[in-house]
Amino acid sequence: MAGPQCCANPPTMIPGYGDGSVIELGGVMAYVTAPSPSNPAILLAHDVFGFEAPKLRKLADSVAAAGFYVVVPDLFRGKPFVPKDGAGMSAWMKSMNREEANEDAKSVITALRMKGISAIGAAGFCFGAKAVVELAKSSYVEAVVLLHPSFITVDDIKEVRVPIAVLGAEIDQHCPPARVKQFEQVLSAKSEIDSYVKVFPGVAHGWSIRYEDGDEQAVRNAEEAQKEMLDWLIKHVKSADGGQRLPARI
Repeated sequence: MAGPQCCANPPTMIPGYGDGSVIELGGVMAYVTAPSPSNPAILLAHDVFGFEAPKLRKLADSVAAAGFYVVVPDLFRGKPFVPKDGAGMSAWMKSMNREEANEDAKSVITALRMKGISAIGAAGFCFGAKAVVELAKSSYVEAVVLLHPSFITVDDIKEVRVPIAVLGAEIDQHCPPARVKQFEQVLSAKSEIDSYVKVFPGVAHGWSIRYEDGDEQAVRNAEEAQKEMLDWLIKHVKSADGGQRLPARI
């Protein structure tokens, strides 16, 4: 489901923003950033505003500074949501192919494996969380983080095979705290998989990457979520670095 919260606080696009560059990876255009080509890698799956959103690229650069090769693929193939007086979300959603986006994420992961990267994590925001949870079902990656996810069901969570963190918002129409609690219950029963679930108080869907720069509390809330995301990925992806893995098979 998608609605007003998915397109609230749209980013102001800045052409060419970020320390990285845009390349083709696995047949998909992607923003890549790293202090140097490094191992392990992190895939960040964007929300409805696409892979050019400046705050997402700023986060990608920060994750790269922690020693990761960071990839933000264009899962919308150049057609992100562009708000027009708050309208157009329904029509845009009908035009999107979520299965195609999921497959593009898998293609990027496979391309990273072919480059010799043995440890990969992924984090997804809103729309992008669905692509990330699909990766987690087939062990394409070592660990995942879902931030204010949309389209995620309890059945999706039941199929997860890798360590997963779910960071939800107290004010969220698309993944309300009651559903996050259901996710937690499912994951608690999967003792073989490390999991972490948290509902951040006082924040709304999208808070981790669509905050107002002038709102100090909003910035702190976003930074807290981003730190927890990074801590999870460091814990589970860096610890797996050096393992020899083939591209995942479904």
